[in-house]
Amino acid sequence: MSEGHIPRQFIDDLLVRVDIVDLIDAHLPLKKTGANFVARCPFHTEKTPSFSVNRDKQFYYCFGCGASGNAITFLMEFNRLDFVEAVEDLAAFVGVDIPRESVSERSSPQKKDDLNTLYQLMEKVTAFFTEQLHAKEGAVARDYLRARGVGEQVMRDYRLGYAPDAWQALSGQFNKQALLDTGLSIKNETGHVYDRFRGRIMFPIRDKRGRIVGFGGRVLDDSTPKYLNSPETPLFHKGREVYGLYELLKKNSKPARILFVEGYMDVIALAEFGIDNAVAALGTAASQAHVELLFRFSAELVFCFDGDRAGREAAWRAMDAVFPCLRDGRQVRIMLLPQDEDPDSLVRKEGVERFGARMREADVLSDYFFAEASKDLQLTSIEARAQLFGKVRPYLEKLPAGIFRDMMLARLKTLSEASHLDVLQNESTISRSIISPRAKGRITSARMAIALLVQNPELAMCPELQEIDWNTLTFPGVELFRHIVQTLLALKPANSAVLLESYRDSADEKSVKALAFLDLQVSDEDVETVFCDALVKLRIQSAENELERLLSKKVLTPDEKESLRRLYAIISALKK
Repeated sequence: MSEGHIPRQFIDDLLVRVDIVDLIDAHLPLKKTGANFVARCPFHTEKTPSFSVNRDKQFYYCFGCGASGNAITFLMEFNRLDFVEAVEDLAAFVGVDIPRESVSERSSPQKKDDLNTLYQLMEKVTAFFTEQLHAKEGAVARDYLRARGVGEQVMRDYRLGYAPDAWQALSGQFNKQALLDTGLSIKNETGHVYDRFRGRIMFPIRDKRGRIVGFGGRVLDDSTPKYLNSPETPLFHKGREVYGLYELLKKNSKPARILFVEGYMDVIALAEFGIDNAVAALGTAASQAHVELLFRFSAELVFCFDGDRAGREAAWRAMDAVFPCLRDGRQVRIMLLPQDEDPDSLVRKEGVERFGARMREADVLSDYFFAEASKDLQLTSIEARAQLFGKVRPYLEKLPAGIFRDMMLARLKTLSEASHLDVLQNESTISRSIISPRAKGRITSARMAIALLVQNPELAMCPELQEIDWNTLTFPGVELFRHIVQTLLALKPANSAVLLESYRDSADEKSVKALAFLDLQVSDEDVETVFCDALVKLRIQSAENELERLLSKKVLTPDEKESLRRLYAIISALKK
């Protein structure tokens, strides 16, 4: 990943150097309340403050919507940045330069000045294409767009252009190497350089900052390929960008929903009818990176697919990208259009109001998913139910832990009559009972011990923790506890924010975040004592559970009798 070019040690040091209270206060005024600083949450609408920032933990948590994280996470969510951009902004806030790890020449990032030069070139080329669209030679392109119902305003909003039908329209006036670096020119085997895009309507692709990073080009006749896209370049990674996102956010920074369509002209045609919340992939299927990018700006995504066989197959393929991103609070709908219709034709036929209703009424993902998975299966037979189970379980296992995952598993259990799912459902329920900041009643010893460890990484060096025989511990959450201890001993993080960063994008990230802000009501002076007491209780609990298991047996082997004596001794010693 591109972030890997930034040394991990630098990121950890940066999190130690920054004060998250100062950082967030610079973006969102905070008010001190007790040990924490509070404000109205910037990530959801509320009347009373539930957004809390803790200076000791270098961590924030919203008790209203559950948003949480360290300084890097805040910048990513608040300013809608990717990971590298957030680290760059944080380094600028602290006033330090980012070192870059030495990598091979092929994969090394270009210098910032070089990238700026390429961005400037893309801007100039966009202006050239726009000029050509309105020149005499561009009349054929203008006629095509007008025939498709595209007006001058939309042409300007999306900066549409025309690439002249010539081999060297660009190389004759722009730097040839820069044209090659941005994919605008191609060099053949003989060394001859020529323009990639010729005789095509040009769709500039802008990143969320508004910079031109690539192009899509459409032919005006029946020649192939109908669409041609920029190749991968230092500026452009088609698996991470979507067409129309910048234009969408410029009109509405917080859209209620985002419509994901299949092509450039779908976005343009819908925009002409005032439907300006549409984006499109760039010649690829929807990726997980696309889905995560769009979820930064809206909690509801509607995936719209044409009504032909290819569109329906694309809808099912999108499940691979969608399922890993479906945390609680996010929603996906699947909008399959009537046969032989696309967004352009349908909005013209039915009108804007009906098209908008189709978006709002599109199938929720759960209904679409199970209907599609069970299509052509007669679930009255064991064989068909087994087929269903085998088909959908790999997708459900990609779901992040949470209520939605539990309910999807319950739906599968009902349809397939598979009792195998009990274990998965129980594990999810147990996990939430351990980590939930809103858990009712007293805090269990397990929750107390794990949360104290997350909030006070120095406890990993506690002698009592070193003496534990992990094979004897049996309680809900023991594997998470053990992994956190191993991580702390390996990394020796300076604070909880650094520990949290090591869990970014892992299966346990949500659990560790929740534990980091669990209110334990333990004073700083009592932290170690309470932690050690919790460890003792966990060891006693585990020993008693094993003791009860052995005593329930009618006949014991010699080894089990020895284990029985040992357990009595352990319990007696721990209770002294």
